[in-house]
Amino acid sequence: MELNEENFNIYAAKFYDMARSSGVDEFNDDLKRFQYLKRLFKRYEEDDDLRIRLILNHMIILYNCFGPVATHMLFFKLKEYHIYLKPICQFLNYLPDRIEYEDVRLDSKAIPIDVEIAKELTRI
Repeated sequence: MELNEENFNIYAAKFYDMARSSGVDEFNDDLKRFQYLKRLFKRYEEDDDLRIRLILNHMIILYNCFGPVATHMLFFKLKEYHIYLKPICQFLNYLPDRIEYEDVRLDSKAIPIDVEIAKELTRI
């Protein structure tokens, strides 16, 4: 199944761990985490306010909910923040060699990293 805007929710539901969920409301709450991450990365970009532990918490929850395919979902939903996602996905050991969504095929080695995020992650 190719990941795109039209089938994002179906794609997410296919990989969602229903065993830990109490229903549709919790599924929708977990999907909102993509928006929370977008806001956190935007705040970092605009105000230099890096809330790395909060970002990690949201991403860990997404990986617990969706498994390794969360990486593809993150890169799809946060297209403008790949540079910030890469070091965090590496830190969590969830960065595949290739990331795919829509008609995009990314070689993860070609994605640059944000040095400040990488430094913060080494302090954890």
